Amino acid sequence: MKHLPKHLQPRWRYLAVESTTWPDHALERDVFQRELYYSAQNLLGDAGSAQLDLSVVRFRTSDGGCEAVVRVYRGHVSAARAALACLGSIAGSPIGIRIRGVSGTIRACEEKYMGRGLQQREERDVVFENANRTAHCFDGRADIRVGDAFVGATTLDFE
Repeated sequence: MKHLPKHLQPRWRYLAVESTTWPDHALERDVFQRELYYSAQNLLGDAGSAQLDLSVVRFRTSDGGCEAVVRVYRGHVSAARAALACLGSIAGSPIGIRIRGVSGTIRACEEKYMGRGLQQREERDVVFENANRTAHCFDGRADIRVGDAFVGATTLDFE
């Protein structure tokens, strides 16, 4: 089978996506991909989500977060950003999404935007609400375990 001529090949854009969640929740690529499909389908309908053709090309995870490269057709970047913004939770755990940038190739996307945001979390014992608790600290922020859940705080809220 022959390749299509260059002028007939599809044009893609690649979105560098960073997501954060609670420290005890591990994100997986297939779950992230499925939730991304559902988000686009709920926002744009079947025909609209098919036009985007969102797919996760690269995926790297760490404790409490992940980095991903999401592929979308050129000209549909704003709709893809809206679909990503509609992701509120994955597998029942709340998630925060940030789009670092858009690029024309996977390589440029990885070189410009990837590998900077996944910091290792430091586990510390802190005093919060007059009790000793375990906190996962990173970048001036902390997720403090209170019972079975977490509370998001800054370093000014405890110690």
